[in-house]
Amino acid sequence: MKLWGGRFSAGTDKSVDDFHSSIRFDSRMYRQDIQGSMAHAEMLGKCGIIPEADAKLICMTLEDILKDIENGQVQFLVDAEDIHMNIEKLLIERIGDTGKRLHTGRSRNDQIALDIRMYLKDEIADVKRMLSELLETILEISENNLDTIMPGYTHLQRAQPITLAHHLMAYFQMFRRDVGRLDDCCRRMDVMPLGSGALAGTTYPLDREFVARKLGFSGITENSLDGVSDRDFAIELASCLSIIMMHLSRFCEELIIWSSAEFSFVEMDDAFSTGSSIMPQKKNPDVAELVRGKTGRVYGSLLTLLTVMKALPLAYNKDMQEDKEAVFDAVDTVKGCLPVFVKMLSTMKIKKENMYRAAQGGFTNATDIADYLVRKGIPFRSAHEIIGKMVLYCINSNKAINQLTMEEFKEFSPKIEADVYTEISLEKCVSGRSLPGGPAAESVRAAIASGRSFLKQI
Repeated sequence: MKLWGGRFSAGTDKSVDDFHSSIRFDSRMYRQDIQGSMAHAEMLGKCGIIPEADAKLICMTLEDILKDIENGQVQFLVDAEDIHMNIEKLLIERIGDTGKRLHTGRSRNDQIALDIRMYLKDEIADVKRMLSELLETILEISENNLDTIMPGYTHLQRAQPITLAHHLMAYFQMFRRDVGRLDDCCRRMDVMPLGSGALAGTTYPLDREFVARKLGFSGITENSLDGVSDRDFAIELASCLSIIMMHLSRFCEELIIWSSAEFSFVEMDDAFSTGSSIMPQKKNPDVAELVRGKTGRVYGSLLTLLTVMKALPLAYNKDMQEDKEAVFDAVDTVKGCLPVFVKMLSTMKIKKENMYRAAQGGFTNATDIADYLVRKGIPFRSAHEIIGKMVLYCINSNKAINQLTMEEFKEFSPKIEADVYTEISLEKCVSGRSLPGGPAAESVRAAIASGRSFLKQI
């Protein structure tokens, strides 16, 4: 008989048991469920709601059940529906009526709201640890490539010379903000809902603050309806995870492009590449492509959660059982992508000569010669027009700007002097951009130092 079956005269159909059950996916929260139950039982005993001896026996037995689960000695039952009922059923089987006291003053509605918060808080800590490993890897590669000049792009067209370190540190800032988003999400998630009951609390004199402290929450939910009936914290986490995947996907897209023969800026290590079943020469960046592809999967989880919750009346509805698979899959996907991406990134070969050669083409120093003319007293818009004509001349003459003779330079402006060759060298173009946030080595070193300080705080 179901633990809730007193009102029913007939059992549920087996197909309903299978359809209704969530144990196949919520079993992963067994530890959080047991921890929550132990804190609840201790509080019931402390408040005199159940005998303290019963509370102690319940807690001891729950500890034994936890050990048995972790040792593979427990088989969860589909007809017990979910992790909460499975744990409670095991408890009652072991200590009889004393175990039946555990559910005093609580509902499965506030149990699941508690468990999923606890579980996701733990998962956020794991994702942050993985992000910190990625951030550390980016810093290390950047430190080794402060002088690796490459073209920066807009519209995927060569624009201005930068360094690989500067380019990678842009991703550092993105993932740094991702850590901040996870912290913000966790802060809003960090309220303890137990005591909300099914929706209207309980008449028992529960000490909710005691339970919150025992379970490491910073506070308690302030409305019993809200405590059990919203999953905005899961939606927010799925959004944070989607943004992480978006950043990973952009990074992967660039690595895929860079590893092509047309760019040949990097080469993936053999351990993170695959071959073709028909073309023996191929070396495919499949790991990067798969991370890029899995991004859509996480987006789908976010959309699932938003759609499930979009029209639900207060309070709990069974629709909300669909929250867990979506957010769990989003977490699992991100945790699967981050470690392999870090290894792929740390082992890739950087082809510095090819990057430098590419920066020499595409007139990436055109802005710098315009700025040179501005320093000579020419208004920027006039300088812009002059250099535009100079670039057209170079295209028609099949020359780079720094290949022009002084006589050719003078045809465009008498202000141009011999120092122009130094001023428009790639090295000077990069080093001259030394404002905070710029690509000059000194600016990137400052950004790296800031990044190191940030990592110490995670």
